[in-house]
Amino acid sequence: MEKIKLGDYNRLEIVKEVDFGLYLDGGEEGEILLPKRYQPESYKIGDVLEVFIYLDSEERLVATTEKPLCKVGDFAYLEVAWVNQHGAFLKWGLMKDLFCPFNEQKKRMEIGESYIVYVYIDEESYRIVASAKVDKFFDEEIPYMERGKEVDVLVWQKTELGFKVIIDNKYPGLAYEDQIFQRVHTGDRMKGYINTVRSDGKIDVSLHPIGRRQTLDFSETLLDYLHEHNGYCDLGDKSDAEDIKYRFHVSKKTYKKAIGDLYKKRLISISEDGIRLNKK
Repeated sequence: MEKIKLGDYNRLEIVKEVDFGLYLDGGEEGEILLPKRYQPESYKIGDVLEVFIYLDSEERLVATTEKPLCKVGDFAYLEVAWVNQHGAFLKWGLMKDLFCPFNEQKKRMEIGESYIVYVYIDEESYRIVASAKVDKFFDEEIPYMERGKEVDVLVWQKTELGFKVIIDNKYPGLAYEDQIFQRVHTGDRMKGYINTVRSDGKIDVSLHPIGRRQTLDFSETLLDYLHEHNGYCDLGDKSDAEDIKYRFHVSKKTYKKAIGDLYKKRLISISEDGIRLNKK
């Protein structure tokens, strides 16, 4: 069988039942306990279960069918449950909290506050730990990414330029303030779209589809809006950009392109006081 992946999901066979749970075949690691409270309702010896493997309070391998908020190799936004003289302990969805030592904190973590961290296995202690010094865990080689490519984004931190983000759980990126048309907070997960991979390797990302795709997507949104509002919208191509941003969460440029797209298809008419659906 494959080597056990600590801090990750594994498919393991039930080999023995005891009063306090089930023992699973851990290969070279020996038998691993799945405590009784995590047992499935029905099972038999030989069944294969998908379980998450971590370490119990005595640093022994233990299995659970609970789904943690993150696994080893993930960036995540986690809340501090408690702090002691060694570091902070973060809520990650399991009974045993995730440890973040003081030397892996950018600033002293406080109970009740949440932080972006990276989850990894400490080579010296073989413990699953977290680090808030996330910069050192990004992939150094940035692959070619086509403009407009859809990616997964985790919002990292606010800057003077906009928001730093983590792309596809691997790369740092930046979404510029003047290109964000929605409320964004640290820890938000959303879809993003590659804008530019610069010569220095830095990635600019949009939180909205870009180019022709954005226009087509918003054209559909605007058409739906008109159908839902008696065929009329009081915002035209000369309306204030902030009014457009507030109502539709897009730039004025995108809004005007969508109007043009619908007008060319003869779906709308444009007047001084806004736009209207054409009657069929």
